[in-house]
Amino acid sequence: MTQRKRLSGSRQPIPPGTQEDEEDPTFTQPSTSQVQRGLEKFTPAQVDQKTAEVVQYFLVKDQKKIPIRRADLVKHVVKDYRNIYPEIMKKASRTFDQVFGLKLVEIDTKTHVYILINKLETAEDASRINSPTNPKMGLLFAILSVIFMKGGVVRENLIWNTLKKLRVDAGVKHEEFGDLKKLVTDEFVRQRYLEYVRIPHTEPPEHEFRWGQRADLEVSKAKILEFMGELHEQDPQTWSQQYREAHCTPDSTQASTSSQR
Repeated sequence: MTQRKRLSGSRQPIPPGTQEDEEDPTFTQPSTSQVQRGLEKFTPAQVDQKTAEVVQYFLVKDQKKIPIRRADLVKHVVKDYRNIYPEIMKKASRTFDQVFGLKLVEIDTKTHVYILINKLETAEDASRINSPTNPKMGLLFAILSVIFMKGGVVRENLIWNTLKKLRVDAGVKHEEFGDLKKLVTDEFVRQRYLEYVRIPHTEPPEHEFRWGQRADLEVSKAKILEFMGELHEQDPQTWSQQYREAHCTPDSTQASTSSQR
């Protein structure tokens, strides 16, 4: 039997797409003075129209929970308005806030990746994932619950075995989910609900799951703990480590809003 070794070292999430996670080298964030000069070239109506196009682009992508890269936004939507990019994003962020009740969040400050989250359903409140009616969200909630209760990192075999006990077999095409492994390791990863990480120095290759950046922002760990308490008929404080984590004050690692970028 092949011996599997797991050595300490940095682990890198498997990128959803080689090109997709690279920054656009041709774009540099304009300075305040560049923005001011750029605004002189456009009428307020033109700026408002371009802002509306950016808002529409985000809303369409958000239907499938696809994170949006600044490079794609500039290339496909902003285009000739790139010199006033910060102003457009500030106006778009205000529109999401005041019109749609959404918050525009930059979840990756290195490659500049954005998502929309519901302001009324932040990580401290009940969200649609915490009370899932969509079967996919129910499946995701179950996976996130296992990861959280196991300390934040679990080997993928544990996830597949747990789902099999719930009569969702990764080896069988599911009527509702289709290819389960593709859904979990591709779609949920691209949406940034999960991280699917190669464990270094394992042969054959092994992987583990962690919470993704979107899950940290949208999913309440306190709600997961309440659910587990009801399921096992125990006080949530029975799991002392998880209880402390679920009720701690969010720290500075939370993603900053794009209005600050």
